[in-house]
Amino acid sequence: MKKTIFQGAATALITPFRDGHVDYKAFDQIIEHQIVSGIDALVACGTTGESSTLTDLEHREIIAYCVEKVAGRVPVIAGTGSNETSYAMELSRFAAQEGADAVLIVTPYYNKCTPKGLIRHYQTIADSCSIPLILYNVPSRTGVNIKPETYAVLAEHENIVAIKEASGDIASAATTLSLCQDKIDMYSGNDDEVVPILSIGGKGVISVLSNIAPAQIHEMCQSFFDGNVKKARELQLKYMELIHALFCEVNPIPVKTAMAALGYCTEEMRLPLCEMESATRAKLMKALEILK
Repeated sequence: MKKTIFQGAATALITPFRDGHVDYKAFDQIIEHQIVSGIDALVACGTTGESSTLTDLEHREIIAYCVEKVAGRVPVIAGTGSNETSYAMELSRFAAQEGADAVLIVTPYYNKCTPKGLIRHYQTIADSCSIPLILYNVPSRTGVNIKPETYAVLAEHENIVAIKEASGDIASAATTLSLCQDKIDMYSGNDDEVVPILSIGGKGVISVLSNIAPAQIHEMCQSFFDGNVKKARELQLKYMELIHALFCEVNPIPVKTAMAALGYCTEEMRLPLCEMESATRAKLMKALEILK
């Protein structure tokens, strides 16, 4: 059986900016708050971290900074995916050298590929990397969907250990786990499906919501693992309005706006992301009241 990277809640960290640059002072405070709040793992430079707008140097510096700051207190997962296999390999090897515990590899976007291409893409990266891979399936953003049969092939690779499943298709997720058995772990990639994924054997969530509610999302997962399914379900339902508000515009616009409102960072984003519309901002601010 492969080693589980983490069980519970991992935060897909935002990347705070100030005056066009990464705000490491704010990033430092965000990381510390996450760990003090009981988060189970952290993801640096994922989609929520605006990785597609980072320079190569920034991407590497953020991964290295996060690993150094966390200092082994929780696992650090580095977002190193690309639609170009050799670059994903290079960035993944860098993450491994810097001490990351795993890499998160999104499906190739825009140029897409066939299932055969997906298998070759991931196996090639896994062959070249000394730390485990988490596959990231988010077809709404990439235009590529990993089918259960493709997962079953990839799960045979000793270095491919987990899935961040954000397709929104619970039936497909259940089929994947049925085919793969204990050869691969699954994490929900959607905050509105944490308990459903746990109920079919998932190990937790890689969460956007936990940027602003790390203790609550950890508690949701831990309650389920402790056998208190009722409590886990209550927490899932309690935060549904806030979850919907966090995705009423393209992620990470709302969560960064929420983080700014809570005093963690500025609202600064990089184009083409921009500030929220007034109506959706009002909806988000109302939903945030549940955290008071």
